[in-house]
Amino acid sequence: MTPSPVLTTLLPLLDDLSRDLPQAEHYQRLLLALRACLPCDALALLRLEDDLLVPVAVLGLSPDTLGRRFRVSEHPRLAQVLASRGATRFAADCELPDPYDGLVEGTRGRLQVHDCLGCPLTIDDRPWGLLSLDSLDPARFGHIDLPSLEAFTRLAAATVKACERMNSLTRQAADEHRRAETWRQAARCTPSRELIGTSPAHRHLLKEIDLVAKSQLSVLISGETGVGKELVAQAVHQQSDRRHKPLISLNCAALPETLVESELFGHVRGAFSGATGSRGGKFELADGGTLFLDEVGELPLSVQAKLLRVLQNGQLQRLGSDQECHVDVRIIAATNRELAEEVRAGRFRADLYHRLGAYPLRVPALRERDGDVLLLAGHFLERGRTRLQPSGLGLSQSARDALLAYDWPGNVRELEHLIGRAMLRARANSARSPLPLQLSAADLELTAVATPTTAAAQVADTQLPPGGLRQAVDAYQRQLIETVLSRNQGNLSATARHLQIDRGNLHRLTRRLGLTTDGRTTRRNGPPG
Repeated sequence: MTPSPVLTTLLPLLDDLSRDLPQAEHYQRLLLALRACLPCDALALLRLEDDLLVPVAVLGLSPDTLGRRFRVSEHPRLAQVLASRGATRFAADCELPDPYDGLVEGTRGRLQVHDCLGCPLTIDDRPWGLLSLDSLDPARFGHIDLPSLEAFTRLAAATVKACERMNSLTRQAADEHRRAETWRQAARCTPSRELIGTSPAHRHLLKEIDLVAKSQLSVLISGETGVGKELVAQAVHQQSDRRHKPLISLNCAALPETLVESELFGHVRGAFSGATGSRGGKFELADGGTLFLDEVGELPLSVQAKLLRVLQNGQLQRLGSDQECHVDVRIIAATNRELAEEVRAGRFRADLYHRLGAYPLRVPALRERDGDVLLLAGHFLERGRTRLQPSGLGLSQSARDALLAYDWPGNVRELEHLIGRAMLRARANSARSPLPLQLSAADLELTAVATPTTAAAQVADTQLPPGGLRQAVDAYQRQLIETVLSRNQGNLSATARHLQIDRGNLHRLTRRLGLTTDGRTTRRNGPPG
């Protein structure tokens, strides 16, 4: 007897259940098999996490869909599917907003009249998520084979359950459950705290986080500005045994040198001018938990020595006090500097560097994360959709190409701000259009990053001043020092750390260049003599 086409399609999936495939590949093969059984234009498998539906596999939808998070309370179609016991078909003229407006490949703008079908997935009598099917043919699902669909839904649930069980065998089940619960609680308050990406570089980072989180080792997070070092620190804390204790953060570059020690260790009344009462520092606040030292490379050498003492024996003294107190704190530090170079230059203590860097974590730059830019763009677009309330929000092909071609010197932070600006431009340009917003390359306004070759050509075309190279260098130094001094509100020590030179050398250089600092302002006295 010849097996039915449906059975022929499903048999390979049954074989897949016993194969050691990545979870994403299992899910993708599941959607391919469903499309072979029930031809359609777009499919999605979404996992339910509290009030969020997270896409785990898509076909026929734009790549940025995987970075989106659909809040059930904001999408009535998805809510209706989850509330049903079987398949839900939406009429072609259904007025409920479609969550995939602007996302179905081959369409531009709002989805035209189409056929839409959704099936909830239940595992062990608990809702796990849903399958959605969309067809541009409004009559596609009119005569659907319900037994085949029911069989496939059960197979999909079995696939999901098998994948989750195989994953649980690679790590301790209790730890995995606690991690998931912690992330779900965090997502309710701060949904933007998720680390999103599927690139090899990003997956490697997640594995490193998972490996070190359960230990008590100090972690030194390095990476360029804007890559998300603070998010990595939060992930390490949330997956650690200290997650029920506080995570206290301190930006070491945002404080004057005179206040850093007080912020870290606290002070007693009268310890310095303005200390009208006793106050605990960040170490005491983080007792039992984690202290995150951002921009740790900016710490003054005098404070580095005292910090090392606390890390070695857990004992600290508040400023102005002779009494010692014990703290149990795990340190996570972050820097965009090369601390090894700082050590060689004498600007950072070698013993503190090795103590902080017991386990180094490098966060890859966005340009190193193949394809993740589209997922992150989709994530920021969905957040923007919630704020701006447009009928739909998507990326045109030209916008995707531009995002993938750009070098991202400002990394994820630059992408987030760029998407926000682009949404405002697109909304202003299409204020009277009923179609969903489609961001174009023009809305993004991306410009090419200057390469060393082009930069050298610009220098070659620059006209030197009459005084030649010396005067040109002095003019550049004067402008740079003025700018950094202004950013640091006239603080000479902070400016010296930013410029990576000794404070005394900076003071002599400002005098030679004819600059003086008077507290919070900088003024030029005239050309140097």
